[in-house]
Amino acid sequence: MSISIEIDAELVRHFVFELAEFGRVGESGVTRLVYSPEWVAATDQYAAWCEESGLKVVRDAVGNVWGRLEGSEAGKSIASGSHIDSQAPGGRYDGALGALAGMIALRVLKAQFGQPRRTLEAVALCEEESSRFPSANYWGSRAITGRISPTDPDRTIAFTGETMSEAMRAVGLDPARIPEARRDDIDSFIELHIEQGPILEQEDTPVAIVDAITGIRHYNVRLKGTQNHAGGFPMDIRRDPMAGFAEIASGVVNTAHRMGRPAVTTVGRAVVKPNYPAIIPASVEFSIDARHPRADRRRELYAAHEGLMREVAARRGLEIDWDIQIDHEPAPSDPEIVSMLQRVAREQGVKTLTMASGAGHDSQQMASIAKVAMIFVRSKDGRSHTPDEFSSIEDIVQGIKVLAAGLHALAY
Repeated sequence: MSISIEIDAELVRHFVFELAEFGRVGESGVTRLVYSPEWVAATDQYAAWCEESGLKVVRDAVGNVWGRLEGSEAGKSIASGSHIDSQAPGGRYDGALGALAGMIALRVLKAQFGQPRRTLEAVALCEEESSRFPSANYWGSRAITGRISPTDPDRTIAFTGETMSEAMRAVGLDPARIPEARRDDIDSFIELHIEQGPILEQEDTPVAIVDAITGIRHYNVRLKGTQNHAGGFPMDIRRDPMAGFAEIASGVVNTAHRMGRPAVTTVGRAVVKPNYPAIIPASVEFSIDARHPRADRRRELYAAHEGLMREVAARRGLEIDWDIQIDHEPAPSDPEIVSMLQRVAREQGVKTLTMASGAGHDSQQMASIAKVAMIFVRSKDGRSHTPDEFSSIEDIVQGIKVLAAGLHALAY
């Protein structure tokens, strides 16, 4: 039997814009770094809103804030949320919208349907963006899934030099207690997030059901040749790392382009030494970001990139080496949850499409302990990680309707 979920658009607007005041930059920007004063105030506000919504608030050992709606039956809980930290600066919606959506969905379900059969939880995860600590990498969800090692807090260094341990102690958290944040009692996790891309807008659709989160590999590549005069050295005997870089950069991007959606490859950074117009460089160091949500196609993409790099370097007489700085496996969504979300979206009258996520998300971490799926809300012009990111309240309401209906189907 289908139900009708009622979402108060003005209440949604209030929560979105009020939360954005914590760390507001200019008209629409937000800088809210983990364990900063702005972050502390935002988590306090989120906890207060959870309590107002009739949820029991628990803060864990890394500062994730949980709002719990107890079920009538024992068993693992159903959770929803996202991260409350931001880029520096980012916008109002990335991460924060998912944390709010989980809380709003539970608030609405409690008001409309009372106590659930299974326990429901909303969560504001403490960190995902790595904006203060470049190697933090999903600190909140890694703590929940037991993926923070004992040495990580002291080895995780901020851009400004302090350690994660120092930052945690400054806000009253004890790094030695991080293992206490680990959970083994979550059955399913559904994360609502802005799309951060143009596909929903191109398809004139407000909401997407995410069937997979992409795998991501970051290479840091070093090409070495021989520095020489740009005029005096003949082309046929040069060992020119810039020529090798140009061929590799073009080649890896074109490989992903030929493979087609959803394969993507980006060369976003290059450091040339000595970097002068009349000198054949001695070296080029550069990055490659390669992504695909399907495990088999991901392996093909990476193998093609690595084969090209070796071939170009050998043919041009260059030394090459690389290290892999990030290597996240794809995270397929649970097929039954995807199917259920598609069904409840139809029942709520919400137009959706099904797609993969090209960005990484906390759900990738949560997939190691729970069944996961995601819901995307349309992003204007596909913009994100900028104060200019925008999703309309109308689209957000449609997304929360799908989320709430999905949580109802799982918990009631």
